[in-house]
Parts: sequence; structure tokens; C-alpha cells
Amino acid sequence: MTSMKSLTTSAAAVAISVGLSAAAVAETTNLRIQTHYAPETVSGKLAAEYIDNVQTMSNGEIQIEMFYSSSVVKSVETFDAAATGILDCDMTGGGYQTGKNPAFQFVGDVMGGYDTPYQLLSWLYYGGGREAAQKLYNKFDMEPVGWWVYGQESLSSSKPIPGPAALKDFKFRSPPGLETKIFENLGAKPIVMDFTEIFTALETGIIDGADASGLANNVGLGLYDLVKHATYPGFHSMPMDHLACNKARWDAMPEHHRRIMTVAMESLALRTAVQFEKKNSEAAAELSAKGVTLYDWSTEDRLAFRKAAQSAWADFATTEEAKALVESHLAYLRQLGLAQ
Repeated sequence: MTSMKSLTTSAAAVAISVGLSAAAVAETTNLRIQTHYAPETVSGKLAAEYIDNVQTMSNGEIQIEMFYSSSVVKSVETFDAAATGILDCDMTGGGYQTGKNPAFQFVGDVMGGYDTPYQLLSWLYYGGGREAAQKLYNKFDMEPVGWWVYGQESLSSSKPIPGPAALKDFKFRSPPGLETKIFENLGAKPIVMDFTEIFTALETGIIDGADASGLANNVGLGLYDLVKHATYPGFHSMPMDHLACNKARWDAMPEHHRRIMTVAMESLALRTAVQFEKKNSEAAAELSAKGVTLYDWSTEDRLAFRKAAQSAWADFATTEEAKALVESHLAYLRQLGLAQ
């Protein structure tokens, strides 16, 4: 009996010892991530929630140091900084990397593509988009972890813009690249200028309108103190922000750490879409009450814009990766009835 009790006691001691040893050698992951968002913005606060979720769900095994407002390197340089090990992960967006390969346009902002964040996210997760993006990112030693999409952007204008015909000779601020090609195809006159120049250009009449951001953000910029027309919900631009990590760093992480970060990105995507939908709806009600006219383009008008966009996509897709992504989008848009 004494021998049996001794064996039982020894086994328990060994079990406790093994448990303590396992706890002592629990794998840890320390990451440095940069985002272009300021911490006080809605997106910055959502990014902070993501960090808290990851650290809490991992029981502290994952620790993240977040650099906001592109405080380490410029926004456009974040991807390379992660790929080369200056940072571990990039939390900006693929649209900054079109100079490397135009394919990044189609995982950064599929202009003239989808109506809602949910449609775009469904392409990523159920339409083959994630797999296609992974091949592209891996070529540059990066791994896409997930995306978060805040919704359609709105055009702001000093004159009515109820449909495509109103875009003829429409002078508006545009970012460079694909967007200028699309709007030129519709007879507009996009003028590339820095984001900070929009207010003065509207005030002086250099431009008739601007592609700035989503409706709520445009309110914050004060654009509707100057102009009284806007598209809502938007139709032309819906940027995708991403979390992409150094591939070697990602591959070296424990599987359960990778899973936590991936699933937490799906949570971030939902929270982002829902929160911005609420804020944009509130902004729409506020603006309508103040006499700003909002234009919700018809299904036919959206299709007309998409046709012009698809023509520009083909011109912009000059690499095999870009062509493959364009074909993937078109096939999925047809499934959704958003393209012919």
C-alpha cells in the first residue's frame, strides 16, 4: 500500500513538474506593426481593439507594439519595412504597392467593383481572393493575414451628380492611377492633387468636387460647408486595408498564434464595416437636414460606371498577377449580378 501511495505521489509530482515546465517554455511572439491611422481616429481605435483581442486571446503570449500615424516610415514604405525586418507587419493597404505590381490595385481598391464591404469580403474569403492575394504577397516575402474594409467613399460636388451624364467635364480632385483612367473614360476631368489641397481648391473654384473619403469623414473635413451635393452610398471607390506580415516571421510563429491573429482580423473586418455604416448613416441624416442633396445612383447607372471601370481595369492590368485578379473579380461580380 505504501509503495502504491508513493508511486501515486511521484506521478502527481511529475505531472505538476511537466505542467510547470510547459508553462515556463510557452512560446511567445513579439511583433512591431505600423498603421497609417492616427490613434484617435475610428480606424485607429479599431486597430487598438484588434491588438487587445489578440493579446488577450493568446493569454499574453502575443505582444504587439503598434506604431500609429506612420511614425516609423512613410505609409508607402511600410510594406518594404516589414518585408526587410525593420518592422514585422504592415497594417496599411495594398493600394500603396501598385508601383511594385499593378495587381496590388485589385487587392487595395477595386474601383467600380462592389457595392458593400460584405460583398468584397465575400470575394476574399469565399471567391478565391485570399488565395490569389497570397500568391502575390508571397512574391514579395510577405503574408496577408486579413483585410478590413470601411465601405464606399462618396464624391462631394458643388453641382448635382445624379448619374454618369453629370460626370462630363466634371473637374474633381482625384488620387493618381486607376481612378483617373476610369473617370476620363466617362468624360470627367480628374485633377491629381494632394489630399491637403482639397479645401482650398474647392473654395477657389479650381475644382467642382472631390474624391476625398467616406461621407462621415468628409463631414469632419468640412467639405459640406463649401459644397452641397454628394453621392451616397458611394459607388466608385472602396479601399481595402490589410494586415500583412513578414513571411519568414509569420511562418516561424506557432500555429495557434497565427490562428488567433487571422480570426481576430475577421472580427476587425465585421466591426469596421458595421461601425462605419452607422457613422455614415448618421452623417447622411445630418447632411440631408442641412440641405445637402445626396444621390444614390440607380442599378443601371452603377452598371454603366462598372463598364467604364472594367475597361480601365484591363488597361491597368499589365502583369499576369493583375490579369488573374481582374478575371477573378469579374467572375465573382457576375455571380453577384453586379457585372455582365
